[in-house]
Amino acid sequence: MENTHSEVWENCLRIIRDNISYQKFKTWFEPIKPVKLEDNVLTIQVPSQFFYEWLEEHYITLLKKTIKNELGSNGRLEYSIVMDGSYDNANDPYTVTAPTGNKKALKNPDVSMPIDLNQGKSKEIPNPFIIPGLKKINVQSQLIENYSFDNFVEGDCNRLARSAGYAVAQNPGKTAFNPLFIYSATGLGKTHLVHAIGIEVKNNFPDKTVLYVTTEQFMHQFVDAVRNNNHNDFIHFYQMIDVLIIDDIHGLAGKEKTQNVFFHIFNHLHQKGKQLIITSDKPPVELKGMEQRLLSRFKWGLAADLQIPDFDTRMGIIKKKLYNDGVEMPADVIEYLAYSISTNVRELEGAMVSILAQSTLNKKAINLDLARQMIDKFVKNTSKEISIDFIQKIVCDYFNLPVDMINSKTRKREIVQARQLAMFFAKKHTKSSLATIGLHCGNKDHATVLHACRTVINLIETDKQFRNYVEDLEKKIKI
Repeated sequence: MENTHSEVWENCLRIIRDNISYQKFKTWFEPIKPVKLEDNVLTIQVPSQFFYEWLEEHYITLLKKTIKNELGSNGRLEYSIVMDGSYDNANDPYTVTAPTGNKKALKNPDVSMPIDLNQGKSKEIPNPFIIPGLKKINVQSQLIENYSFDNFVEGDCNRLARSAGYAVAQNPGKTAFNPLFIYSATGLGKTHLVHAIGIEVKNNFPDKTVLYVTTEQFMHQFVDAVRNNNHNDFIHFYQMIDVLIIDDIHGLAGKEKTQNVFFHIFNHLHQKGKQLIITSDKPPVELKGMEQRLLSRFKWGLAADLQIPDFDTRMGIIKKKLYNDGVEMPADVIEYLAYSISTNVRELEGAMVSILAQSTLNKKAINLDLARQMIDKFVKNTSKEISIDFIQKIVCDYFNLPVDMINSKTRKREIVQARQLAMFFAKKHTKSSLATIGLHCGNKDHATVLHACRTVINLIETDKQFRNYVEDLEKKIKI
């Protein structure tokens, strides 16, 4: 019996998973769906034209080898690209797919808007950012110049969102990423990234009107517009924007009237080829309290997430911040910072500022002792999550070993023992799967991690010195 398209693709994924990092696999291969298998040609569905181009540029060799391994020398791969969505008169979303190279624009048969579209064309439309009586206020894009692409550190955790954002900035409103929907937990760089996109658009297209606005600002302006009976002026103001950036759209949950207004603004801008950029703490499918017709529009473009930065990215963030501020910090302190705070970029930068402030105000040298004092206080006041990177750092410091030795192929007894301890504590203190732990500890498989854990447990029961090691490390990890 021949394999189905789903079985063939699942077999391909097993091979691909073993040849790239977990983060890259999650970003670039998990969203792919197998569609059909005919005449040794496997068709897979990818979320966008950009996604297809990225696969072709970075993974074409791996894909070709994998497909031929599964389907033989005549095996081929074709793509089905999810096109920009549209909707019918009942406001039900649907997805249009087309083979590569058949991309076309879809006309949008929207229902008519319940406002007078002619009002405001013969008079100056009030700017909702200008407070009456304060004429000197000059509200432009509300963009923060420091939040540029130059200051945004790229890593596996944010590469898709950053690449899509940069593509949008080069050609706003003309890419498949409209809207560009960026989501993540708090403190991982959403606001920085959307400001960077806005700044790049302004640099590339000085004549375009770019506006960054928080959802809270938008709601307050709408309430004021209703109260002052200039509801239509409010809508017309936003309809004149070329690139509209809305931060924290989840704040609209449950606000039906404000959602309705934003719905019409969204439709108008999208139909006119204007760019929409939206951030949220959740992907569109998980947003609660939002109208379905609005959620369907959020899915038209690209939804890209920002994930927790890996160790190298955290190091890069610290070094970039120090460089921009013209401040120096010892390498071991930078490393300790990057290992100690792993879940939130904002907290990482806050801890760094605290160390610098403590050093300046109390005239103390910046060293590991000062860093430990500040980090202990800082992390205790935040929800510290023990990571695999943090555990590796603790274990290697304890045995006075370089961290990269854990990921090496050496079979030296002390290195193997440190690697086994790191695996044991990672299984005990993190929610990571055995495969993920193995990937971070020398690219080992899950069976190796299980063996390491059994070895550590046996040594705890039979070797008093080893048991002392484990107890000491347990205390250090839990501090």
